[in-house]
Amino acid sequence: MTPRAREIAAAARTLLEESGPAALTLRALADRLGIKAPSLYKHFPDKHAVEVELMAQMLEETAAALEAAEEREPGSLPALAEAYRTYALAHPHLYCLATERPLPRAALPSGLEDRAAMPLMRACDGDLDTARSVWAFAHGMVILEIHGRFPDDADLAAAWKRGLKAFHPQ
Repeated sequence: MTPRAREIAAAARTLLEESGPAALTLRALADRLGIKAPSLYKHFPDKHAVEVELMAQMLEETAAALEAAEEREPGSLPALAEAYRTYALAHPHLYCLATERPLPRAALPSGLEDRAAMPLMRACDGDLDTARSVWAFAHGMVILEIHGRFPDDADLAAAWKRGLKAFHPQ
């Protein structure tokens, strides 16, 4: 990306993080940058392209967080889950943008989705079905937490522990 495209993406990320996916419009983005909306088209063909860039950032950052957790505690599902949860809760609007709609795989950097999945795949000894099941559990827990769907007295630490133990009963 050009420096100006990076600046636009950074402004889009700030707008998203502050106000949520519905607030991320090209007009709002242009206003934030102090430019006219058509000027954005020199760098991104449409809003979807801006969103794809933000999704790529989320996958890159999630991959880095999971890799760091794996380095600290190799093979540990609880460590990976904690890193995943911590990242998602720190970036709830970005997380929702990237996970609550179809993933534009063809538009993402090659290998990025696989990189983000590899720490989990390794912790699941390469068992794709188990890795997908663990991810579905983690995503479900995170998205319910982001949307405030658990009661105030819910013991989420216990729920995470019990859920992960079901996948790795040792």
